[in-house]
Amino acid sequence: MKNLFDFSGTIVVVTGGAGILGRSICLYLAEQGAKVAVLDRDEKAGEELVSDIRSKGGEAVFFVTDVLNREVLERNRADILAKYGCIDVLLNAAGGNMGGATIAPDKSFLDLEIDAFRKVVDLNLFGTVLPTTVFGEAMTARKKGVIVNFCSESALRPLTRVVGYGAAKAAIANYTKYMAAELATKFSPEMRVNAIVPGFLLTNQNRALLTNPDGSYTDRAKTIIAHTPAGRFAEPEELLGTIHYLISDASSFVTGALAVVDGGFDAFSI
Repeated sequence: MKNLFDFSGTIVVVTGGAGILGRSICLYLAEQGAKVAVLDRDEKAGEELVSDIRSKGGEAVFFVTDVLNREVLERNRADILAKYGCIDVLLNAAGGNMGGATIAPDKSFLDLEIDAFRKVVDLNLFGTVLPTTVFGEAMTARKKGVIVNFCSESALRPLTRVVGYGAAKAAIANYTKYMAAELATKFSPEMRVNAIVPGFLLTNQNRALLTNPDGSYTDRAKTIIAHTPAGRFAEPEELLGTIHYLISDASSFVTGALAVVDGGFDAFSI
């Protein structure tokens, strides 16, 4: 019987591919035999990642991108199609947060910086919508493809402080379900869209919220861990199995789903 989890030879595009999460994902996908197109705005980090992948025997190529610029994304698409001929999978891993869209403990919504809020929504929401539109168009031509969006625990329930990020990720949850139906009914049932919903990890975007200058956990970090049955933060590698499942034929009847990987955070109450 066919190995439903085998995606060797698959062409995978990863936006935000040179970030903490993206790097781990790209390395893993290449190890599993995928041909990885790493897209990121950080050229140095992207080239270093591709070099690392190739040194391990994997296949990868890097393209500088801007997930908020359609023309740049279209050039990326043309370059990828010229090299590989098709695009099988898109992982929308680009995103992040910024201080002005986060409400400090001694502030309220009246202090919210609207411009920062808008930038966070643009990066996370439109930084998913635009790549989906551009790379999804290449998939519609073949009537086949898989898209995995990156959602957040803050999309499932409103978390304190991260108002901009939470609003953007909640929109991505809705957009994921909408696009699952849109692509399957108007183009092909072999086009699937799902989202992974990570719990809490330490990343460059949230490190200031979760750790003190000396590396110890902040009160917010301690509260998160106390509310997580697993009793700790996640490691980036712990997302890989779910991503593997979502892009493989093992999930061929799964679309419009939010795959939660959170150590039990969303299931816990008191």
